[in-house]
Amino acid sequence: MSESVVQQRHYLRAMGIDLWLERQEAQQSDTSLQNNWQDLEQAVAACQRCELHLCRKQTVFGRGSQQARLMLIGEAPGAEEDRQGLPFVGRAGQLLDRIIAGVGLNMDDIYIANILKCRPPNNRDPNAAEVAQCQDYLQQQVDLLQPQLILALGRIAAHNLLHVSTALSRLRGQAYVFGQTKIPLWVSYHPAYLLRNPADKAKAYEDWLKVAELLK
Repeated sequence: MSESVVQQRHYLRAMGIDLWLERQEAQQSDTSLQNNWQDLEQAVAACQRCELHLCRKQTVFGRGSQQARLMLIGEAPGAEEDRQGLPFVGRAGQLLDRIIAGVGLNMDDIYIANILKCRPPNNRDPNAAEVAQCQDYLQQQVDLLQPQLILALGRIAAHNLLHVSTALSRLRGQAYVFGQTKIPLWVSYHPAYLLRNPADKAKAYEDWLKVAELLK
């Protein structure tokens, strides 16, 4: 910032116009952040780092509020996500939306992304090379969002975020941290798993109640 601008702001503050300055600075910051989100999404849309770009219909960047306190991270897009370009919009996404509403949260509180931005063929598990090529996109999303809490949905997301191979049933109910920023991280079941194993919905609901409590 130039010396003349600094002096101008000093005079304005001396005249009691702090609020106007703060609003201007906040608007400039919001615009810069929005541009960063847009640049990142465009980079993901054009990505050809791995062979998944050959079979995708489109990339799946994320959905939700860019001011969210809670970030949900799943494993990879499915068929419906690949068609719509949004994460968690199939049957699993519908269940996820019901869970979110059931614990008193809404999409203003939440941003959703995946470990991978492209659908693996036949919904197979992501392989290590694909995760490695995509991981900095997810890290940039986390850095832009700076969530208060991360919830890993499912075994694959938890294993890749925590760099462990522990069974998901043993990962649940404990607090972890993500990356160098040490963002608190919790683990729960993927909604697609719950559709196949409805008996575990009660355990998932317990996880979500804890998450909602932590956010308060």
